[in-house]
Amino acid sequence: MYALVAVGLATIGVSAQRIRASDHQDTPEVELNPRMDINDVYAFPGASADRIALIMTTSSPIAGQTASFDPNLLYQLKIDNTGDAVEDLVFQITFDDGVGAAQKYTIRGPVAPSMTGTKATLLTTGTTVTGNVGSIAGSSSSVQTFAGLKADPFVVDLEQFFAILPDRRPSTGSLSGPSTPTASAFRNPGIDFLKPFNALAIAIELPKAMLQPSTDAAAKFGVWGTISR
Repeated sequence: MYALVAVGLATIGVSAQRIRASDHQDTPEVELNPRMDINDVYAFPGASADRIALIMTTSSPIAGQTASFDPNLLYQLKIDNTGDAVEDLVFQITFDDGVGAAQKYTIRGPVAPSMTGTKATLLTTGTTVTGNVGSIAGSSSSVQTFAGLKADPFVVDLEQFFAILPDRRPSTGSLSGPSTPTASAFRNPGIDFLKPFNALAIAIELPKAMLQPSTDAAAKFGVWGTISR
């Protein structure tokens, strides 16, 4: 059994309401352990109208093309389809000890968890997809997956952000600079500070019917991610 406490957390609601997600390097814990830092959680329409893509990015900013997932961590995407903010289904993603393209990933789910909240046990049931980091695995008609290095999709004028909120600047790492005078608003045009950087991404595309108990067009579900050890 794993006794796991969620350190990174990002959440998104799949509905017509406003959604919130991005969260880069926001605590001392994840500043010291960047593989535990969840950047963003996304939900996009899939390759066809009946499919959806769920994506979680972590570890930004990564400079260059060399980075691996942490084999000692459990990455999870959680689904609430009953509206009570408790996960009804989970995906669990684990990695072996390899480096780069030699590292393998295993994605289990979606399946009902035996434990909810900040503790979890490793799943032994449900769909399992295994592939090499940097490659696509699974089935285009069922669960299809990817895990690997991608350009960080988030856009932020970090220089101006830290000028507005200087206390949010990390003390070390790529996000610790630049240093600028204080400001009260974003500039126009802004500068995308994260454009040169990469992130580690986990992507899962699957039929929406595997996540929703109802076929009603108005059916909704919530998605959030955790990283635990």
